[in-house]
Amino acid sequence: MFPLAVILGIACYLSDLNVRRYALPLAIAGGAIAFWHSLLFAGFISEAIQPCTQNGPSCSGKDQVLFGYLPLPYLSLAAFSLISLLLFLSVKKEQK
Repeated sequence: MFPLAVILGIACYLSDLNVRRYALPLAIAGGAIAFWHSLLFAGFISEAIQPCTQNGPSCSGKDQVLFGYLPLPYLSLAAFSLISLLLFLSVKKEQK
């Protein structure tokens, strides 16, 4: 997510209309990881393949909830989905 903020900010500043070319693959890859993390948080992925329980915080524990009710994996998935959708729907302006 953090590289996308920089890339999209620079593209906006420079009026780079080809930003979709290099930002969309990053957003889709991030969305895939966020989807996997959301499945992990929801409990659809078994404990045997969770890498988060080794030497660190749990990927599906209470530490992954913001303000007591907003799961971070779902927020991440929503953000990557929205960024991907907006990049996919962006239309190049006609250059005169």
